[in-house]
Amino acid sequence: MANSRSTKSTKPQKQSTLAVYLYIPNIIGYIRILLNCVGFAICFQDKILFSLLYLVSFVCDALDGWFARKFNQVSTFGAVLDMVTDRISTACLLLILSQVYRPGLIFISLLALDIGSHWLQMYSTFLLGKSSHKDVKDSNSWLFRAYYRNRMFMGYCCASCEVLYIMLFLLAENQIESLPLVLGNAVQQSWVKAGILGLAGFGWGIKQLVNVIQIKTAADVCVLYDINKKQ
Repeated sequence: MANSRSTKSTKPQKQSTLAVYLYIPNIIGYIRILLNCVGFAICFQDKILFSLLYLVSFVCDALDGWFARKFNQVSTFGAVLDMVTDRISTACLLLILSQVYRPGLIFISLLALDIGSHWLQMYSTFLLGKSSHKDVKDSNSWLFRAYYRNRMFMGYCCASCEVLYIMLFLLAENQIESLPLVLGNAVQQSWVKAGILGLAGFGWGIKQLVNVIQIKTAADVCVLYDINKKQ
């Protein structure tokens, strides 16, 4: 009897677990991973196709959130999958840019800032017992609050980073390029390129500033957690 009860109790759990894995936003997340794998595999053979695949994956990042809210399929697994996919995608693109441009240390530093700030933010979120890393209403920084509480503003900053990085990749004609020289030539050649670079560069700058604030805010949470624990 005990074994039969145990078997019956585990069946619904397995079914519900499978159901979460098959949530529409999570399936979109799997598609994003596939698009990125194919894209990065051919990035130097077909730069245009790679850029299209990467940008489609980025657009899907906005779609999975919409589907999650539309069909009430919000899940912790989906949130983590979404963040990990975002971070790995951006990290891989920055690594490629670090090999194409000189000085490459710029892109490695941006990679470290991006990964470090989001990891610390997630960890501090768990320490505070919050359900989402976007819950920053108690932050002292108005920019930090505006970034996470305004979807349009955050979307602009995130899109600016991806567009800027993709443009830098497309603008590189040789295996090793000088970053200041390529940017200077692009601005002189076309006012359209100059406009896009300027608009994307502004959003990119705000995103990097938010990352710095995020590191400081999350680090403070970790330090205060230790102090309160000892007291």
